This record gives sequence, C-alpha cells and structure tokens, in this order.
Amino acid sequence: MLNEESIYYTTATIYEWIHLLQQDIFKDILISSLKFLNETDRLYIFAFVIMPNHIHIVWSINQNTGNETGYASFFKFTSNHFLKKLKKNDPVLLQKFLVRKKDRKHQFWKRNSLSIEILSDEMFEQKLNYIHNNPLQPQWDLVNNPTDYRYSSARYYEEGVDEFGILTNYYLS
Repeated sequence: MLNEESIYYTTATIYEWIHLLQQDIFKDILISSLKFLNETDRLYIFAFVIMPNHIHIVWSINQNTGNETGYASFFKFTSNHFLKKLKKNDPVLLQKFLVRKKDRKHQFWKRNSLSIEILSDEMFEQKLNYIHNNPLQPQWDLVNNPTDYRYSSARYYEEGVDEFGILTNYYLS
C-alpha cells in the first residue's frame, strides 16, 4: 500500500504485455482518470509516459475516500472503461483479457505494479529522464525527440506545456 503524500515512481503493465495502449482511445481513458483524480485533489502527477503496453508515472496519493485510494481508483476506473470500449468496439481483443478468477472475468492490469518511493531530487531526475526517453528506446522508436510524444510530461518539463492539465511541477512543490 502506498503512503499518502509520499512521491512514488510507478510502472503499471497491461495484462500479458498486450499492446492495448497503442490506440489513443485507450491512452485517453488513462488521461481522463488522472485528470479526474487530480482535479479532486486525490493525486498529484509529477511526470508520466503512456507506452503501448504500460505506463510510468511519478505521483503522490493525497487522500482516501472510503476504503479506496486514488491509486486504486485509477486502476478500477481504467479497467471498467477498457471493458466498456472493448465490448462495444473490439470483442475479439477483449477475449485476450479473459481470466478465470473468482472476482472478475477480465483483467487489464498486471497485478502488483512496481512502485518505488522517490527519496531524493537525484532519484526524481533519474526517473524523469527514464520516463521521457522511453518512447525513443529502440524497441519502441515512437518519436525522435521526447517532446514530440504527446502522451508524456516531456513537453511540460522542456517547454512548460501541459496539454492535459494534470501535471504538478516537482521542482515547485
């Protein structure tokens, strides 16, 4: 369980490494959830990148509502919306997410995502650089410049542009 107000670097992966997030419609579901949780002061998002089958994010969890943290709300909301979109638009792809679990028929996120507490400015810098350069990695080769990748905080830290209105500047917090 994540501690409130600590800052974490989290990597969450789509189940079976399926490239669900390759389509912008699914990336937009993640952005929508982050935007809502940020606007309701449940999360602060310091940095992120959405890749075809995973997300890297640096964030802090601000408050609980009932028994559910902003962290849990993010995964629950996105899973529910993935399910709705796939039922309507791509039932063949939806079949890849079928699981035999007592509590669900479909699973979109790999269990036990990696979360590491950010303990220093140097650690934040290292994670920020990793996040922003992820789309340039040879296995992805999505863009030539980090600021050209839309689903990332690179433009925010380089040019001050927060297209989605979800980011908090780590250096000013």
